[in-house]
Amino acid sequence: QVQLVESGGGLVQAGGSLRLSCAASGGTVSNYAMGWFRQAPGKEREFVAAISWNGAYSDYTDSVKGRFTISRDIAKNTVYLQMNSLKPEDTAVYYCAAARTLRYTVVRAQYNYWGQGTQVTVSS
Repeated sequence: QVQLVESGGGLVQAGGSLRLSCAASGGTVSNYAMGWFRQAPGKEREFVAAISWNGAYSDYTDSVKGRFTISRDIAKNTVYLQMNSLKPEDTAVYYCAAARTLRYTVVRAQYNYWGQGTQVTVSS
């Protein structure tokens, strides 16, 4: 059973940066696509970024393109989300997820494992 643990969240001022990490245990995720989602209070959980099993392909929601970068270290069984130029509207709980597919997916229902989430708060 794959377990995912996020870290790196916190409070940051608008324009600042944070780097989220997602460490997998209980099994390798080297042949899984990985994704980041976020959920703000009173809103649905939404797709943020995803990356293919080998890191060759990735996708982002429009609102974070050019500001966020997803990457993975297969040897460390870890996925990262570098977030730059943060805005107050990026405030949410960020979740890491793993999908049993080689190519990335933006569809929440296709993810099989989820972490507990890490809070990101951006002050104006």
